[in-house]
Amino acid sequence: MADKFKPFVPPQVNMKEFTLKSILLGCIFGIIFGAATVYLALKAGLTVSASIPIAVIAITLGRKFFKTTILENNIIQTTGSAGESIAAGVVFTLPGFLFLTDGGGEKFFNYLTILTLAIFGGILGTLMMIPLRRSLIVKEHDTLPYPEGTACGDVLVAGEKGGDFAKMAFYGLGFATLYAILQKVLHVIAEVPSYMTQQVNRFFPSARVSGEITPEYMGVGYIIGPRIAGVLVAGGVLSWLVLIPLLATLVPADAIATQLVKLGYLASITTPGGKGNWDPSAHTFADFSSAIYFAYVRQIGAGAVAAGGFITLIKTIPTIISSFKGSIGSLKNNGENEAATNEVPRTERDLNIKVVLFGSIALIVLMAFLPQLPGDSIGKKLLVGLLVVIFGAFFVTVSSRIVGLIGSSNNPISGMTIATLMGTCLVFIAVGWSGKLYEPMALVVGGMICIAAANAGGTSQDLKSGYIVGATPMYQQLSLFIGAVVSSIVIGLTVKFLDKPTAAMIANGVTDHAIGSTYFPAPQGTLMATLAKGILSYNLDWQFVLAGVFIAITMELCGIKALSFAVGAYLPLSTTLPIFVGGAIRGIVDNKRKKQNIHLSAEEEELGKGNLFATGLVAGGAVAGVIIAILAGFDGSAAVLAKLNMEEPLVGALGHGGYYLMGALLFALMGWVLYRVANKK
Repeated sequence: MADKFKPFVPPQVNMKEFTLKSILLGCIFGIIFGAATVYLALKAGLTVSASIPIAVIAITLGRKFFKTTILENNIIQTTGSAGESIAAGVVFTLPGFLFLTDGGGEKFFNYLTILTLAIFGGILGTLMMIPLRRSLIVKEHDTLPYPEGTACGDVLVAGEKGGDFAKMAFYGLGFATLYAILQKVLHVIAEVPSYMTQQVNRFFPSARVSGEITPEYMGVGYIIGPRIAGVLVAGGVLSWLVLIPLLATLVPADAIATQLVKLGYLASITTPGGKGNWDPSAHTFADFSSAIYFAYVRQIGAGAVAAGGFITLIKTIPTIISSFKGSIGSLKNNGENEAATNEVPRTERDLNIKVVLFGSIALIVLMAFLPQLPGDSIGKKLLVGLLVVIFGAFFVTVSSRIVGLIGSSNNPISGMTIATLMGTCLVFIAVGWSGKLYEPMALVVGGMICIAAANAGGTSQDLKSGYIVGATPMYQQLSLFIGAVVSSIVIGLTVKFLDKPTAAMIANGVTDHAIGSTYFPAPQGTLMATLAKGILSYNLDWQFVLAGVFIAITMELCGIKALSFAVGAYLPLSTTLPIFVGGAIRGIVDNKRKKQNIHLSAEEEELGKGNLFATGLVAGGAVAGVIIAILAGFDGSAAVLAKLNMEEPLVGALGHGGYYLMGALLFALMGWVLYRVANKK
């Protein structure tokens, strides 16, 4: 099927693509979205996909003011998307320097170190995707949907075609934008309706069903389809409706609180607050479900993700080998005949495999000799660089496959980073390195792999978009390198800016670092530091990690893709449940077509009304999320947003149950609209 695929711009057509205006516009968007992602990730541990919003903006501004072609618009979104993915990787790991033993990593939390690691990680993620593009994007075009990449490509094509194609995508965009305003600005729609049984319930304590009922999750679910969405939500059901009620029955509240203290989610057992809102005087949690999730289930999920990743790697080895063989064969042909490059179709021209080889060697050497990186000898730093490249090659492949299935927004980057940290620390212990001296070095490996895996996920989506529209891969790869460097400059500045306490923070007792305080808790960074400290001091709860490993193995033995299930077990049910709703709608639509004996080609399906409307839902939700994140970063606009918040009067009038029910009904209305649109011819 992939061999029969025809891109929107045929290979023989030469069109403006890698131009100065497309690169400059892409860099501007990378700076904006990168800064917004830093704020959002530090504040809530969440990120918003940037590729589709940038594509939508590129179409709108490009056509009206800059006369850009579809391939130039693709370069704009490719360059700009690097900022969001690198920012996520930086924020999820590098703040961990502040939380290492005795402040031993604080000296590395400086702008130069953050900048260096961001650039290196971003480049590594793109480098490792060069030889994988043909095997993952081209050969598996029909089996790996890459939802954001497909959606982004469809948006670009729809914008170029105009007419009904553009209208349907932008109808979805408008619907999602209006929905997002009602939800995230006015708070007429509840953001996460939930129902949890009481801890004192003797039959089913602290079981929770919840859903982050956003348009982007419904759109992603529709794009990935019912099968993958069903496996995802099954993992969530195991965590939230099996493991948590079971642990709530067996584990005392004080033991849960002690575990949260150990992981850094609670200051001390005598301090109120933290995950689950601990009450030390009553020895209980306001939310047992969240407390148990962060204390135990996330570690189980991380073990499952790590095992699912290794299983995925084993299955992918033949594909990787054939990909490298193809790249090396292409290199040999080019050496024998310089004219060979001209014989390769424009849409199949990647950067030379030498770039990957020499780029990887250069990264290792630079990491060994740059003084701003941790390590007291060149030999030790060489080992760190080698581990970065080895883990990078593995997790870039895994990350690309994960986002190919469920999208970049749900890529469990922190789970892969946890696995990297564990592996790195075990290597350190094996060579006799233990104790606080090696914690910053372990965090460097974890940080760079987190950045590389995040950027690889974004790169994969971009290459998928390029494959759909008919872009030149080589130009996309070059633009990703440029975007990684430019956005890293601003990401480092933003992190340091937000870490500086404001006057209001100082008045409330925050004196040294805003990051790690209640203002910017940086939850993932705290967890990464805790893991590095726990393993290198021989004090990690391996029993939970290994439980997750064998859950993944059990799923694989049952014929279920372990990685998809593991991702569902690691993520909150509030994420996977609304995705499942979108997938279920797609399943109903497909079943109806099957009964009516309607058969669509892959291209017809991608540009069908349902897919385009779902694309608009993803784009509208993401655009609104980024804009609101930016506005919330300024005191004046944040005050205005607070005044517009109608949640309190609505809860007062309807009660929490009524407020949640109204949100669920409006989410159902959106699903009904998507169903009706998808059934149109």
